[in-house]
Amino acid sequence: MPTSARSAPPAELVLHPRNLTGESPVWHPGEQALYWVDIPAGTLHRWRAGDGQHTSWRAGQRLACIARRADGGWLGAMEDGVYRLSPQADQRLGTTPLVGVVHACPGMRFNDGRCDRQGRFWVGSMLDDGGQGAPVGALYRLSALDGETRLDCIDQGMLTPNGLAFSPDGRTLYLSDSHPDRQRVWAFDYDSDDGVPSGRRVFIEKLPGGRPDGAAIDAEGCYWICGNDAGLVHRYTPDGRLDRSLSVPVAKPSMCAFGGRDLDTLFVTSIRPAGAGPLALDGALFALRPGVRGIEEPVFAI
Repeated sequence: MPTSARSAPPAELVLHPRNLTGESPVWHPGEQALYWVDIPAGTLHRWRAGDGQHTSWRAGQRLACIARRADGGWLGAMEDGVYRLSPQADQRLGTTPLVGVVHACPGMRFNDGRCDRQGRFWVGSMLDDGGQGAPVGALYRLSALDGETRLDCIDQGMLTPNGLAFSPDGRTLYLSDSHPDRQRVWAFDYDSDDGVPSGRRVFIEKLPGGRPDGAAIDAEGCYWICGNDAGLVHRYTPDGRLDRSLSVPVAKPSMCAFGGRDLDTLFVTSIRPAGAGPLALDGALFALRPGVRGIEEPVFAI
């Protein structure tokens, strides 16, 4: 039986930076720190577990998602392409173009992204004005082979691609569409040698609460997905069965990531909607203790 949100341990408030759209949490094991972004502010954040220090760096455009690089730096998907990111001492975020993108139409940006187990970076694009309901979003794969960096469009026809995740063995790719007209999660067979998904099938037809947003995978291969608008984070087994739903004290949890010294803490970012009161926790960073461990996030290496 699924564990109800009421019986689960309460979420802990880690930090309240009042992010407009907190997203893309990534645990850095070497620093014992969590990094994440605030998309519209174009800001990279870091919270260190050891001393609780919070630092942020601001770029010149919106920053959608991040991944660690094998050389120790950061990769970031922004409005018009993918960049190397370099946090500076003056709290500016240095951005060096890596590869550009030609979106399907004006008013688009990148959204959710992460690396597969082999080190390729995957990222989705979306139309900022979701009210148009235009299926112009796409899924891209960034790889660097023989000195050439390539950004290939792998799939199209999406509204708000989200929830990217890869199974522990790297053979299953998960992808959601957060748009109110879709609200679905798919699973793909994934050829880890060539980086090609196939066999698309419905993994979750509809969440029991909220729209599917950002996701994470635990060491048991279960898929954790944020239920945006419902204040819930759901765990699904690899066969698509709902295992539990944990609550956070905000309506819009946006993405989750495992971290901590033993990777047994599930960090959850959130969105601060317009009109949120000064005491509202919307836009804060939370921690859940789910009783399972995650796996280390791959770095961009291919």
